Amino acid sequence: MNLKKVYGMLLLTCSIGAFAQSFKVSSPDKQISLALSLNENGALTYGIQYKNKEVIESSKLGFKIKDQDDLMNNFSIVKVDSSAHNDTWQPVWGETKNIVNNYKEIIISLAEKSDKPRMFKVIFRVFNDGVGLRYMFPEQANLMHFIVEDELTTFNLAGDHKIWWMPGDFDTNEYTYNTSQISEIEKLAKKRDGAIFTATPIKGAFVQTPLMIKTKDKVYMNIHEAALVNYPVMDLHFDVNTYEATATIASDAVGNKAYLRTPCQTPWRTIIISDDARDIIASKTILNLNEPSKLTNTSYIKPMKYCGIWLEMHLGLSTWDYSGTQAATDANADGTQRTKTKHGATTENTKKYIDFAAKNGFGGVLVEGWNTGWEDWFGKWKEDVFDFVTPYPDYDYRGLNSYAQSKGVGIITHHETSGSVTNYERYMDTAYRLMSSVGSHALKSGYVGKIIPRGEFHDGQWMVNHYLRAIKKASENQIMVVAHEPVRPTGLHRTYPNFMAAEAARGQEFNFWSEGNPPEHETILPFTRLMGGPMDYTPGIFKIKKSSYYPDAKEQVHTTLTKQLALYLTLYSPIQMATDLPENYEAKPDAFQFIKDVAVDWDDTKVLHAEPGEYLTIARKAKGTNNWFLGSITDENARQLALDFSFLDKGKKFTATIYRDADDASWDKNPEAYKIEKITVTAKSKLNLKLAPGGGTAISIIAQ
Repeated sequence: MNLKKVYGMLLLTCSIGAFAQSFKVSSPDKQISLALSLNENGALTYGIQYKNKEVIESSKLGFKIKDQDDLMNNFSIVKVDSSAHNDTWQPVWGETKNIVNNYKEIIISLAEKSDKPRMFKVIFRVFNDGVGLRYMFPEQANLMHFIVEDELTTFNLAGDHKIWWMPGDFDTNEYTYNTSQISEIEKLAKKRDGAIFTATPIKGAFVQTPLMIKTKDKVYMNIHEAALVNYPVMDLHFDVNTYEATATIASDAVGNKAYLRTPCQTPWRTIIISDDARDIIASKTILNLNEPSKLTNTSYIKPMKYCGIWLEMHLGLSTWDYSGTQAATDANADGTQRTKTKHGATTENTKKYIDFAAKNGFGGVLVEGWNTGWEDWFGKWKEDVFDFVTPYPDYDYRGLNSYAQSKGVGIITHHETSGSVTNYERYMDTAYRLMSSVGSHALKSGYVGKIIPRGEFHDGQWMVNHYLRAIKKASENQIMVVAHEPVRPTGLHRTYPNFMAAEAARGQEFNFWSEGNPPEHETILPFTRLMGGPMDYTPGIFKIKKSSYYPDAKEQVHTTLTKQLALYLTLYSPIQMATDLPENYEAKPDAFQFIKDVAVDWDDTKVLHAEPGEYLTIARKAKGTNNWFLGSITDENARQLALDFSFLDKGKKFTATIYRDADDASWDKNPEAYKIEKITVTAKSKLNLKLAPGGGTAISIIAQ
């Protein structure tokens, strides 16, 4: 056995008996303890303690391999390597200027007790706020290429914990969240409340990651994955009686799950742990488990705010298609289809948005519905709906890009694939070269509907590889990517920083043509979906009720206006949309000022208050300045939170402009009522935040 010691520190302890071998590794601050054991059956298991409390009981590791025995038992340990790592790195963009990467690592090399042994390694990294584990398969004659039927990694939770979750589904993430005990998952999952597209059948207690957990001892945990490359997405299947969750991965069209060839490795499985909910959101472990940036040129990557031709289609004021009569998702209150008569992406309309963006300091204008094909795309499962290069007759593609650049603005090109990925693959080179030739350096892609090749899931290995292929090809053409309907992010924006943001959850759009997102929704997302990377949620709605446009409409955004402002801080993205119509912002210039002022790239971030499903307060320091911006939000309950400004530089004065709910505001009855106040603050100042039901507060804190 080879035990490697680094920096003269004893990194692990081991015990070797007649029937079992065991090892322990502690986090650098000694608060997390990882226990590993090879039992008498030759199976490697792991468990985790946090502050001497068992949070993950003995849990299994391994795989089901097609046409072979399971890779799980009958192994012996042939080598153990351990090391320590501690450095600091700087992201191209992000929530903080510097990120500390401090962990202890142990690598267990296993070989079967066989004449033709198969081999693999299990790698664990133990951070101060969590644990990452992955499998690595070295090149070997007895396991050259193989098909994974399923992964057998388990997370054996130590009780019937409270969890925040959505139903397991390998085709969509667009659900509202459930809050329940583990034992209630199967009963609640059958309701399937939320998604609008055809989805994976649910069998039993099947949930998606990131999964947020709170124990009765008030320990918070989050289970997800990092560095998802060449492998399907992981969901979890719970035994509601034992509280053990088993990893399960998406299959392909013929029922296989992962095709691997050695040498190869899996994504990291991540378990973030703390007794302070603020630490879960602040964790950088998922980012640290991804590789450093592989891009040599990042000069074109520019965080920005943008507006665009998008909301007006969701409101039914214009259409994506040229004919102006497309049947879309919104309808009258009685269920009848609303007739539409105006194409949105015209040259004239786009110029209006470009002028608005330039006037207000926005970097981009999104244009949806500019290219041919929208008349016959939704739900058709057709392969060649869009070509991504042919504009409608009323849209001057090259001229508008030139006009935008003359105003200091960029066009964000939109590529909706309608799920026909084989078609998109054929066009990507041509489409990206066209974008680059006209100076369009930002792309919003979409994958609505069933995937072609038929039978593939959005979350399968084939699609995981496609999404990354698109990001890489975009980088070759100096294009930033915002992906909708992709896999849930897993920190790959560290490795490919042109991958700016993704949807991959139930976004703001659902508020305009469905029952919408409940007030708690935005207080859960930072603990779930956003753990893996930024979200393009599209905040900033000022006209909260759809009845402002259609008197009979019942739909609305389930927030107050100032909560919409706060979302620019609490739902992180380096590319944020000013989502509402220009005229709605022009009608409230005092509130719009916050959207104009708020930054999108940061030197520092402080999570000040946090409880999943209830409330969140985040303050961020704008890149290269001494200015801070703060957002605080609540669920459906009115709330008061004590705020101190100790994060500010001592001895300096700041002008705080406070955008808050009016005293009689509420998300349902009076959502657009707000007050704006200015005060001088220092690091010694304190403030009582009063949040209305479904409300929020936004504050700009500018150095004097």
